[in-house]
Amino acid sequence: MSMIRRPAVAGQFYERTSSGLREQVRLYVEDVPQKVPAKAIMCPHAGYVCSGPVAGKVYSRIPNYDTYVILGPNHTGAGAPVAVFGEGSWSMPMGEVPIDEELASAIVSRSSAARLDEAAHHSEHCLEVQLPFIQFFNKSFSIVPICIGLYDFRIADRLGKELADVITASAKSVLIIASTDMSHYIPHEVAVKLDRLAIDRVLALDAQGLYDVVASNSISMCGVIPTVAAISAANALGASSATLVSYRTSGETCSNKAQVVGYAGVIIQ
Repeated sequence: MSMIRRPAVAGQFYERTSSGLREQVRLYVEDVPQKVPAKAIMCPHAGYVCSGPVAGKVYSRIPNYDTYVILGPNHTGAGAPVAVFGEGSWSMPMGEVPIDEELASAIVSRSSAARLDEAAHHSEHCLEVQLPFIQFFNKSFSIVPICIGLYDFRIADRLGKELADVITASAKSVLIIASTDMSHYIPHEVAVKLDRLAIDRVLALDAQGLYDVVASNSISMCGVIPTVAAISAANALGASSATLVSYRTSGETCSNKAQVVGYAGVIIQ
């Protein structure tokens, strides 16, 4: 019997009902006729009232894909260090999303670090919150969710190159999503300054530079390792540029500016 994962944060990070969620997402998306084909995107994963304005701008600008490989940090500590949810589907308020079992199997076979593991995904929110934005635009797609709970540049860089190998060999159209928030719980002005250091490395498609600047400046970017992997994959796939679509902090969207979280949306082409 195939595994069906139930949503972990429906009714908390986003609306619980299908109709309510669709209307909530509609608040944040835009009518952008000219879509931007991408190798990867970087998108936030907080509650929609906080990060929805940034996520909506990104998803409004990209075309539909057959499969989305979603990389995010492991906030719970459960499961394997690089945990691939490899079969079944994810149940969401707007409908079930199937796992691309063929691509997931290929990733695990190709990768030296990735393992089939469902435990890391049960209570993790960072991948799940991407799905309603995809569902709003795309009626038929599959996903490969990968939850990363280690902090090692070499493994992340290698994982990205392994993902690129698998994507290159696939006949499907595939987009990589790096799910990350930026600085956490610091004053707005400080977050803006620190996050710009990290964003500049993302825009330069500099995976090593991103890792180094986050470490040397103690930037609390929770998804730096998934983003490193996404940049490495995009580079291996021939990426040539990256665009910052939006940057805001929770002080501008849902809270005061004394203790904010930063949200950045980037498209890598």
